[in-house]
Amino acid sequence: MLNYTKEDIFRIVEEEDVEFIRLQFTDIFGNLKNVAITVSQLEKALDNKISFDPTAIEGYSDEGEEELLLHPDFSTFAIFPWRPQRGKVARMICDVYRQDGTPYEGDSRYILKQVVKEAKDLGYTFEVGPACEFFLFQADENGLPTTVTYEQAGYFDLGPIDFGENARRDMVISLENMGFQVEASHHESAPAQHEIDFKADEAIATADNILTFKLAVKSIARTHGLHATFMPKPKQGVDGSGMRINMKLYKDGKNIFYDAEGKDGLSEDAYHFVAGLMKHVRGMAAITNPIVNSYKRLVPGFDAPTEISYDRKNRRGMVNIPGTRDENVRISLRSPDPTANPYLTIALCLRAGLQGINEKAEINDKKETMPDNLFEAIRAMENDDMIESVLGTEVFRRYSALKKAEWNRYREQITNWEINEYLYRF
Repeated sequence: MLNYTKEDIFRIVEEEDVEFIRLQFTDIFGNLKNVAITVSQLEKALDNKISFDPTAIEGYSDEGEEELLLHPDFSTFAIFPWRPQRGKVARMICDVYRQDGTPYEGDSRYILKQVVKEAKDLGYTFEVGPACEFFLFQADENGLPTTVTYEQAGYFDLGPIDFGENARRDMVISLENMGFQVEASHHESAPAQHEIDFKADEAIATADNILTFKLAVKSIARTHGLHATFMPKPKQGVDGSGMRINMKLYKDGKNIFYDAEGKDGLSEDAYHFVAGLMKHVRGMAAITNPIVNSYKRLVPGFDAPTEISYDRKNRRGMVNIPGTRDENVRISLRSPDPTANPYLTIALCLRAGLQGINEKAEINDKKETMPDNLFEAIRAMENDDMIESVLGTEVFRRYSALKKAEWNRYREQITNWEINEYLYRF
């Protein structure tokens, strides 16, 4: 994390010929929003005086809410390497505040900060490393997205079979120019599917990085005439895209999941953390798998977990321990997909795990499955008090209402499958 001062930012903006600054924040679903300003307004922005109307942001407010203020996090200042080299574009990720100087409770970043503080007060530091999958499809002659791909590459294939290799390389270069430490990138199992993994960081920085990663991937793809999508299941008959969440929990500088004398090299707290995740993962699904299409990925027969299980040997278990059993051991949750709000997802994972440790929860071997659809996920969320305790009552209410409305819009649709299956028969 870079500890920039106001003076640092003014200096960099002048030296690098930055002309526009995007003040970024997210809606309730983790979609990036921004207010773009010119350099002439930078001092006003750094003094937390840029405001916006929250009634225009999905899930933020009911009618009559006062304007909210953007408080830039100086450490997130970065220049977009894919934008013009003259009159460059930079960004800062912002926290959202009320006019009276208090944090806005509906800001997802604030919600994560609260859970991180809760962990810190107990002496813990939470570190997260995501693995995000995505598809690269052809754009049409108007630059609009399609689901067309001409490649047939599979897992770990390379060019010339992998048609997206050059785009993926440019994505990695751009991310590294923005300060990411990219650990690996490769073609995934489905045609046109890719994965880029970047180094784990503390929870808030990782959530910020996931949003930056998605923006960079989409922006670079367009320069190659491609459309990058994080939709979980854009193609029938192939694996969907997930967002694996790899977690470590530190206390006094030591990874508390590791115990050389413990079963399989894991501590009792590691097993309690796993048990906490498993207890709440079904209730978390409306957050970690937040759209109708998410549940087209979570079906048997494809590389996505449908059964709520822990497997110490099989990397395909919903919760597992990938890699070695040493000081770097991590717990991995495989159910989330990349449409999830990363702030809320990480907040829920941390709270669920901490609750498991506090309650000394034991892993439940009872066979349970993930929800079959978004509506079932919403009902599971509403039956899990932990979710509301993390989101807060008002955000929980708005999120649930908006997701029910989304489900109802979907239910009203008549699909091609229904026409093909039933029209001639009845």
